[in-house]
Amino acid sequence: MVRLYVDLGDLDPNDSGARSRFTSDMIIEAAQRIFHPYSLEVKDIAWWSVYEVGQRIADRFDDVAEAERGTRSPHVFIAGDACHTHSAKAGQGMNVSMQDGFNLGWKLAAVLQGRSPSTLLGTYAQERQAIAQELIDFDLTWSEAMAAKPADPNDPEAGGMSAAERQEIFTAGGRFTAGFATDYPPNLITGDDAHEHLATGFPIGERFHSAPTIRLADAKPLEIGHQAQADGRWRLYAFADDADPASTDSAIRRLCDFLAESPESPVRRYTPAGADPDAVFDVRAIFQQGHRELSVDAMPQFLLPRKGRFGLIDYEKMFCADLRTGPDIFDVRGIDRSAGALVIVRPDQYVAQVLPLDAHAELVDFFSGIMVPSA
Repeated sequence: MVRLYVDLGDLDPNDSGARSRFTSDMIIEAAQRIFHPYSLEVKDIAWWSVYEVGQRIADRFDDVAEAERGTRSPHVFIAGDACHTHSAKAGQGMNVSMQDGFNLGWKLAAVLQGRSPSTLLGTYAQERQAIAQELIDFDLTWSEAMAAKPADPNDPEAGGMSAAERQEIFTAGGRFTAGFATDYPPNLITGDDAHEHLATGFPIGERFHSAPTIRLADAKPLEIGHQAQADGRWRLYAFADDADPASTDSAIRRLCDFLAESPESPVRRYTPAGADPDAVFDVRAIFQQGHRELSVDAMPQFLLPRKGRFGLIDYEKMFCADLRTGPDIFDVRGIDRSAGALVIVRPDQYVAQVLPLDAHAELVDFFSGIMVPSA
């Protein structure tokens, strides 16, 4: 059994009944012409349909008119096929629609649970409408590529598209539908690139790219990005500077002390009383040293939080570079080894900001506009 998408050519926009006049025999004939000089013999058709490709995008993705932006928060949202339609090729509809839902879902949860102000909801349309337009632009390119006849290297004047050109477009489309081509511009929840040089492998506004690490507590090799769950929490990945993390001279120790003790700490300000220490912010530390060079007990106590009704220690907050088999995450992700870096990741796994480890005031300012202090 095989499923085929068969290009039947352009329809007359003035003929509203053109699509209804296609038959299964006409589709088979078109497929046989496309396959020529190879043959296609059809024994049975389980299902067939004619889909008219239309690249369309809604004027807005929520109930706030453009003139009202900034004066009130939205209350109604649309996502997926309700706001952008295109061809059925390359799995774009399903993937981009799920990304719409993920983008909106964590924001709705944060507002409804009282962790963020309702202004957060305005970023849904701001971010996803631009992505939908990129989807439509890509779909036009991809549809043209699929419809183009193969180029004849012996007759370049005849036109057409080469296999290499078509493959290049397909590869670019794979990054787009997987979400890795998305690059959110600066807004309420995405910062600027002033400190991006500290972690060049984590571009701000793009998906967080994983890399191999070794968990300090048990020397288990793990992909750092795969440890995050879709649970609505913010992630703070603290890539250590080159000092001994057990020393008071270490920037990562000073960061941990700030997060644990300062009244201005986002962890202390926004974590509800009685909740686990990582209920809102999941802080992970990645050290440059190998796991045999560090003692778990000598690390900052903030990275050994006690959780749950029995106050059990969570030993899964600290990781090391894989110095034995590699690759080294500090090299792969372009981390500044001297200064280290703090990579802030949104609940939908997009990089929100990169800061120096000692930029405590900037960290406070970043979250002050998007979080509500706990009662």
